[in-house]
Amino acid sequence: MSNKNVTLVGAGLVGSLLSIYLAKRGYKVNIFERRPDMRKATISAGKSINLALSDRGWKGLEGVGIDNEIRKIAIPMYGRFIHHKNETTAFQPYGKDNQAIYSVSRADINMKLMDLAEQQSNIKIQFDERCTHIDRANLETHFENNTSKEITKLKSDLLFGADGAFAASRLNMQLSTDRFEYNQHYIEAGYKELIIPPGANGEFLMEKNALHIWPRGSFMMIALPNVDGNFTCTLFLPFEGEKSFANLKTQEQIKLFFETEFPDAVPLMPTLLTDFIHNPVASLVTVKCFPWTFDNRIGLIGDAAHAIVPFFGQGMNCGFEDCVVLNDLMEKHNENWNEIFPEYESLRKPDGDAIADLAVANFVEMRDKTGNPAFLLQKKIEANFSAKHPDKWIPLYSMVTYSPHIRYSTAMREGQKQEAIMQKIMAMPGIDTKWDSEDVEKAMLQYL
Repeated sequence: MSNKNVTLVGAGLVGSLLSIYLAKRGYKVNIFERRPDMRKATISAGKSINLALSDRGWKGLEGVGIDNEIRKIAIPMYGRFIHHKNETTAFQPYGKDNQAIYSVSRADINMKLMDLAEQQSNIKIQFDERCTHIDRANLETHFENNTSKEITKLKSDLLFGADGAFAASRLNMQLSTDRFEYNQHYIEAGYKELIIPPGANGEFLMEKNALHIWPRGSFMMIALPNVDGNFTCTLFLPFEGEKSFANLKTQEQIKLFFETEFPDAVPLMPTLLTDFIHNPVASLVTVKCFPWTFDNRIGLIGDAAHAIVPFFGQGMNCGFEDCVVLNDLMEKHNENWNEIFPEYESLRKPDGDAIADLAVANFVEMRDKTGNPAFLLQKKIEANFSAKHPDKWIPLYSMVTYSPHIRYSTAMREGQKQEAIMQKIMAMPGIDTKWDSEDVEKAMLQYL
């Protein structure tokens, strides 16, 4: 590959990071982004969920030496802060030894990654350019400018589709590939963005270093901190049904719902009614597809290959891990894309499917179980056993969030085994009084 010219569709989180990895290996990268430049344009609020950076994501940023830049806009969250309906609260630490995940604003990290990409002399980002066609035979990509309607045709040596869950790049491959497998699944809940602003002196009005959750069974609200003192809140609620977006139309209905369900949050949300009425309801989709690579010259990455729901906080982390794996394979195969692409696909497809399924399952855990005493006892038993036998038991959450050396697919298999064991342990008579006894420890060792 003499020229190493790359066309990259999408300047989102994964596209921007991938461009830096490629540029540092000597590739010339042209990025085309459908949206306007968010650093200059006013982006409409209301459809963002704050992101949680964990170890896999940090590893991706460290790989090109930009992690310290991102740490400036990230806030550590050391656990879940549960808000019960009766206004009592409980803190559940995420891991051990002050392990944390980090809250970052989607817009802030995206803008920072674009800035860092443009610092590379061999990366160029062009905005308001919509991918309309990919000519696979000639590896020529066509883009239409949103304003002028002018068409740009660009030939390259490699093409990456990093243009999100509803990727034009993937659709082009789908239309030109026999037996292309595609599945999309929407969960029954949608989401709406709300806000808890800072106090009079810019202070945080709730615990700053935690992910706040109001679990309510069939629905929940979460809040993540931002560096300017506010919290981005997200209400996850069914579209239809008794407690649903469909039944929250008037100001009275909205007010009564929040005062009943989230009484401790309402006093902290002065713009609640305005935000609720004006911010859109967005849907949540899982996308699985195959293949991810084509002709050993075209590859899908990030949400374009594996869009997932946000309930394990792994969408961005998984996409950044794609970049790490690709970079490792470029090193391993000495830039031979005939070997890189097939191995990338065979490694990442099982992991993409696994984290997609885990994310859906974690929605149920967050909204139904985080306030459930039996669930909390189970987690306590697991943490206790893991502390005594770290070589035999790493809790599923820790495998996914803090163990980038463990593949998602491995974590899911281990997690299923652990859950089967825990169901037996939780069924032991008197488990609530003898949960930290030698009997329980012996039983777990035996089941293992």
